[in-house]
Amino acid sequence: MEEYNKDKMTPTRVFEFLYSQLENGPLAQSLNYKEFGQWKGYSTKEFVQIVNELSLGLLALGMKPGDKVAIVSPNRPEWNFVDFACQQIGVVTVPMYPTITVEDYEYIFRHAEVKMIFAADAELIEKVKKATASLGIDFIYSFDKVESVDHWRAVQEKNPEGDLNEVLALKDQVKPEDLLTIIYTSGTTGRPKGVMLSHHNIVSNTLGVSKRIMGTMIPGEDSTLSFLPMCHIYERTAIYVYIYNRLAVYYAESMDKIGENIKEVSPNMFTCVPRLLEKVYDKIVSKGYELPFIKRKLFFWAIDLGLIYDPNGNFSRWYHFKLKIARKLIFSKWQEALGGELKVISSGAAALQPRLARIFWAAEIPVCEGYGLTETSPVITATAAFPDCVRIGAVGRLIDDVEVKIAEDGEILCKGPNVMMGYYKAPDLTSEVIQDGWFHTGDIGVIEEGFLRITDRKKEMFKTSGGKYIAPQVMENKFKESIYIEQIMVVGEGKKFPSALIVPNFEVLVDWQKDHGIDDLEHKELISHPEVVKLFQTEVARYNEEFGNWEQIKKFELVEAVWGIDTGELTPTLKLKRRIIKDKFKELIERIYMISN
Repeated sequence: MEEYNKDKMTPTRVFEFLYSQLENGPLAQSLNYKEFGQWKGYSTKEFVQIVNELSLGLLALGMKPGDKVAIVSPNRPEWNFVDFACQQIGVVTVPMYPTITVEDYEYIFRHAEVKMIFAADAELIEKVKKATASLGIDFIYSFDKVESVDHWRAVQEKNPEGDLNEVLALKDQVKPEDLLTIIYTSGTTGRPKGVMLSHHNIVSNTLGVSKRIMGTMIPGEDSTLSFLPMCHIYERTAIYVYIYNRLAVYYAESMDKIGENIKEVSPNMFTCVPRLLEKVYDKIVSKGYELPFIKRKLFFWAIDLGLIYDPNGNFSRWYHFKLKIARKLIFSKWQEALGGELKVISSGAAALQPRLARIFWAAEIPVCEGYGLTETSPVITATAAFPDCVRIGAVGRLIDDVEVKIAEDGEILCKGPNVMMGYYKAPDLTSEVIQDGWFHTGDIGVIEEGFLRITDRKKEMFKTSGGKYIAPQVMENKFKESIYIEQIMVVGEGKKFPSALIVPNFEVLVDWQKDHGIDDLEHKELISHPEVVKLFQTEVARYNEEFGNWEQIKKFELVEAVWGIDTGELTPTLKLKRRIIKDKFKELIERIYMISN
């Protein structure tokens, strides 16, 4: 069972996590990145020195407590340097996704009254310059060397003779309840909302999460791989957990190179979203189909064993004997593919399919779900990598000092030190979601034996014309268990029955196509081929059996291209942008209901 003790002073402000690492066991490789094919790193001492020099530089440039600095960059050590340099002098950071539009950049820069911007590379500098053309922001710096702007080192070197006592004095003035960061998240109006989080919000969350995960990790020895965007509070809080608990951080080169970087780094932990685990599993299964007959039989025998596994299950000796063989012959190779040293995967930001939790636990790769929102810093509940702390299909127990109650309509309400200060410049929106101290999450759920289970998103549930409620997330998660379904969105509000837009898993589908003697076809032609349509009709019918008659998918349309962040259908955390997908595929949806309604 989890045990967690810190024989040191408990931090109350986020920048103290860094100094805690320095005082309690500085690392030789605290923050690490790959450059020109080689992994390089900054020690804790270098980390602290750079942060202090940047703080002095920011002060020399006229930055004051309460001023706003934007960070527009993928994950890299410079992100942390700027973040901590701002924190300790009371400057507020405004992290932003590299993938958003110039219009959104302009809106956020203006709305947050940003005075300085750090952007990663030439491409992002170009977007930033377009967004700031009419804003008069004088200070724009790059992390890469870009000809048109100053390098971030220019800030670090701005005040080499500066007095660190000035920084120390400002650190002393920072209070736990002070604003630390404004994180902009999409709103119902289409304009991003600025979530205000204090030091206390994030410190309380970091300490609560540390207690939940550190029972399996070794401070000063273990390492982590980071690839989810740090501009999202999920990964950002995770990084604070790593820094506080003296875990070395390695930043992946890109999303495309995660697999390669995992093998190089052999991390003991990483955070991810369910979509990535789905893709890992689907890729493993597709490789299984390519094995020779005997090995293929053995592979899927192991899969079948894993799909019924439960960390709390009371299985027979015979089952455990078979699982031991499966682990040695099959699942050990999964562990090797993930670096061979993995102790825990933390999954969040969306619901994890129970079958994935089962099979990864069976493979001795614990996947621990958590739940929360940007507005809750983010964690409300979390799972630890111990069987008695896990319930398949649930998102864990409450972390310390956080309360949850279920409203009459099933909505999850949260209260605690993790709940945001409010939305920036939007007291009306704040009062809509925080009532009598309770934050209204917008999610529907139940608490069973102390474990929270999410059943759907309140705003995403809809009624058919017959008055029946449909919970699309639950259905979508079930249908995505098919190896042929890459993505799916259930539609049908106000209609006689629910239907779906389905994006095939083209990698698997192309193999199926070859096996069935179908000529090579473009995706557009392939999804209209009668045999392919028949295949998906069979798959839909199979998973429909899991639902009541009123919930079942009666019709569907196949979509020829995978939905993505760049094409606008997914959020940066890989959630469906339902309104945009409905607008984009309006004609397909109308075709579904043309005859029926």
